[in-house]
Amino acid sequence: MKMKEKRSQVMSPKAQRKPAVRASITFPPDLHENLEQIAKQKKVLLAWVVRDAADKYVLSEVKRKREGEAG
Repeated sequence: MKMKEKRSQVMSPKAQRKPAVRASITFPPDLHENLEQIAKQKKVLLAWVVRDAADKYVLSEVKRKREGEAG
């Protein structure tokens, strides 16, 4: 007979992710102001806007690289 897993042994999706890496970034004042405005409009943290932008940039670079290799 299979025993039930204890609730504490089941990992949440958040616990299954790799730990985040902290980075310190210096922005030019005008870029920082634009990022803050975007964050305010979206009602999110500036860090979320930066992570989202970085993720989109990396995905586009990976796609561009793959397309370059295929051609």
